Amino acid sequence: MSKLAPSDRFIDLSDYGRPLASYAAEKLKHSSITPIHLTYLFGVSGLLAIYFLLSGYFIIAAIFLLLKSVIDAADGELSRVKNTPSHSGRYLDSIFDMVLNLLILFAICHYTSESLFVAFAAFVAVQLQGTLYNYYYVILRSKSKGADGTSKIFERKPPRALPGENQSTVNLYFWIFYFLYGAFDRLVFWMDPGALKSQSLPNWFMTMISIYGLGFQLLLVAILLSAHLIGFIIPFFIGYSVLFLVFIPIRIGWSRMLREHWV
Repeated sequence: MSKLAPSDRFIDLSDYGRPLASYAAEKLKHSSITPIHLTYLFGVSGLLAIYFLLSGYFIIAAIFLLLKSVIDAADGELSRVKNTPSHSGRYLDSIFDMVLNLLILFAICHYTSESLFVAFAAFVAVQLQGTLYNYYYVILRSKSKGADGTSKIFERKPPRALPGENQSTVNLYFWIFYFLYGAFDRLVFWMDPGALKSQSLPNWFMTMISIYGLGFQLLLVAILLSAHLIGFIIPFFIGYSVLFLVFIPIRIGWSRMLREHWV
């Protein structure tokens, strides 16, 4: 089930797990399994990927990383088909994503004897890349009135709990989320504040920026692991940030061209 209006839908290269996720959600629609169960399951899948990575079983680790991407999409799909949107689930999903990203990169650092400083630089790069994609995606989603309203462009205080969730749990997860993501959100906004007023984020641009989505990032990690190029992963993601110098100017240039066209 798409979060976007038909006219805003684009080929999301980071969302390759959606068909399997949608299939799983439909099968689980009338079961006792809840979206939060799937959130915990993708956390377990990420931890298993780290275990096999550290054990030198790179292909198995890659499989669990890709499985994590599918389950990560499935929890949101299940929430939508069961019509049970949840702020708690959304924040916990994002918290797990960041913690697993850090652990995966530190596991790679440990296996390759790369310095912790360089590994942390790669972690910051990965988070900024994902935040840039999410920034544009949530702007697009807000303009097209996305499905459940649990994602917002700026979040500075806990939202009101939705039916079926506890306000104290929402508050706790929100503040953890805000502590982890707040600085990245502010930095990306500083890089491109004009995106908020953009009249259009075209489908081709969103497809292009989706290579910064977490699913695509994990796909790249899985490919490099399967090719036994684990030593290239950390420097690759640091260098991958150079595309900021491409994506943001393209977004600004497109908006300027539209303004000039309509003046």
